[in-house]
Amino acid sequence: MWAGLDALLASGHAVDLILGLLLVEVLALIAYRRVTGRGVPLADVATTALSGACLLLALRAALVGWSPAWIVLCLAGALVAHLADLRRRLRAE
Repeated sequence: MWAGLDALLASGHAVDLILGLLLVEVLALIAYRRVTGRGVPLADVATTALSGACLLLALRAALVGWSPAWIVLCLAGALVAHLADLRRRLRAE
């Protein structure tokens, strides 16, 4: 069992699965908003999901041995998305 988990992590496919689940979540939130007119504002969904996706890509990059430059780039993308999200939320108050 653990060997399979080790292989899943080492290949980065565990992160791929989580990114897929993140995409399903985003699509579900968008669909709910369109159908009901309620729910999380789309801009909040986008910035939060982008930040999370960038963090997951940084994790994947570290797991599979990508260049440190890619890891830094992914982390910088997460920071920019996070700051954009904070800015939007603070302006809304």
